[in-house]
Amino acid sequence: MPLGFSLPVFGKAAATPGGIARYAREAERAGAAGLWVGDRLLSPVAPTVPYPGYDTMPEEFHTAQDPFTALAIAAAVTETAVLGSSTINATQYQPANFARLLTSIDVASNGRLLPGLGIGWSPEEYAAVGVPMSERGKRLDDLLDLLETWWSEDTVTHEGVGYRIAESNVALKPVRKPPIHLAGFGERSLRRVAERADGWLPVWAVPEQFPADVITSTLAKLRADAEKAGRDPRALGVALRVNADPGTAPEAIAESVTRIVELVNPDHIFVDLTYLTSSVEEHLDLTGRLLELTAKG
Repeated sequence: MPLGFSLPVFGKAAATPGGIARYAREAERAGAAGLWVGDRLLSPVAPTVPYPGYDTMPEEFHTAQDPFTALAIAAAVTETAVLGSSTINATQYQPANFARLLTSIDVASNGRLLPGLGIGWSPEEYAAVGVPMSERGKRLDDLLDLLETWWSEDTVTHEGVGYRIAESNVALKPVRKPPIHLAGFGERSLRRVAERADGWLPVWAVPEQFPADVITSTLAKLRADAEKAGRDPRALGVALRVNADPGTAPEAIAESVTRIVELVNPDHIFVDLTYLTSSVEEHLDLTGRLLELTAKG
């Protein structure tokens, strides 16, 4: 199965000089089908909303690389791997800059960008960038409108939420329109996926935290709702992230990955190595082991 992995953008491995480039290059050579990033601006000491499953924030988030920089580095040292995000907190960025960043990375990678977007959940991060958290839903809808225009029109003008783009020539276009995948399980988020996205970003846990039919039934509903909205339900893709608890054996991860792929049949799947390794060397060793085990499966 085509299996991808997270780039070392969090934790001790993220602080390794040249680590992202080394991992991206060697992981692709080993057979990684995709290289993925997450997005964490802050790791508050006393968060208003703790990270799910924690009383505070995971130690790994104390060290966090910029996701766009990481994707650009990976684009420069690889040739075939999908370059994805699951997820970038899109509404925490200035929209015009965000559109230019995505376009530039897609061009640099020769059309390999898969932008997975979300709206985040941290009040401290929204306060840090000066964006009202209460506006995140409408800001995401606005951003999707802007990206559609930015990627399809040579002359761009846009009245956005809290900003205005004067009529401007925007000649840099992506190699192909990047397939935007959106995260979320809430009613409004899922409606947005069905009506506007190219794909969905579910998450699977090892050990299992919920039955697989939570994903399969939600996906079936998403595709039915997409058809009701006049879209081709078969065109709605799935990019599945697999999170494993610290200390989980590679064999258990590989077995769970094989099983969930059979049930969901995702277009893309990647294992998040953030909580499993603490160095680029361990990142690479586990990547090779999981590729070997899933190939056997």
